Amino acid sequence: MSDVSAAFLPAGSSQQSVVTERKLIRWLAISVALIFLLLFLALPLAVVFVEAFRRGLDGFLAAFQEADALAAIQLTLMVAAIAVPLNLVFGLMASWAIAKFEFKGKSLLITLIDLPFSVSPVVSGLIYLLLFGAQGLFGPWLMAHGIKIAFALPGIVLATIFVTFPFVARQLIPLMQEQGTAEEEAALTLGATGWRTFLTVTLPNIKWGLLYGALLCNARAMGEFGAVSVVSGHIRGLTNTIPLHVEILYNEYNFVAAFAVASLLASLALVTLALKSFLEWRHGADLPGGAHR
Repeated sequence: MSDVSAAFLPAGSSQQSVVTERKLIRWLAISVALIFLLLFLALPLAVVFVEAFRRGLDGFLAAFQEADALAAIQLTLMVAAIAVPLNLVFGLMASWAIAKFEFKGKSLLITLIDLPFSVSPVVSGLIYLLLFGAQGLFGPWLMAHGIKIAFALPGIVLATIFVTFPFVARQLIPLMQEQGTAEEEAALTLGATGWRTFLTVTLPNIKWGLLYGALLCNARAMGEFGAVSVVSGHIRGLTNTIPLHVEILYNEYNFVAAFAVASLLASLALVTLALKSFLEWRHGADLPGGAHR
């Protein structure tokens, strides 16, 4: 027993494990956690699906037959299809540079990667609006050349990329740092090129962490509301994503349709959670925080 741990034990007592705490304390902690999960996770999720099917299956399906709903789904999928691959490339390259090399400005790069975590999504959307809006810094020049970013697909994609780009990098950086550079150095010593080393050594070692980060990035991209709300302009059938369309339906007191469309995002969250849990169970050793095999 260390001197530090011994200082917190009564005289004459033996060292105890945390799991040997009294049953009352353990059951109390478990009960509080379960109550919170029930009230703030399970119950709201159940309400979404109950309200979505309040008018039966026909009422549920009718919400997806509207042109605005189909346009919102299509736009959401398109934005995710653009933002997620770009974030994969950025996250992979940034993680490789940070974990495998030493260079000036490394700490600054890490800080910039974490920036979206500390900036409100609404503020980030406003920044893009101030840059590319009609009265923004570059707005007049863009309008003069027929380029539209704000209140159009490019602005929505830019806002989505900003709020989601830390997810892949933050999953891969600790994983690559834990793995070190020994295997890459061995491959280079044996005559492999840098590109071949990356494809045959680095990438296979991080493939599950990369997939893990992509899942989280995709879920956030499809469910983003704040930043997209600012730069989209709320143009029905053109710039409304699924979360924005749900807001409009709810404000119009079309509750069944609002909850029906919202159930898509809820289903996405459940699928993401299931895949996340599967990856942690099946490949936990190859994910951040696990013991690398």
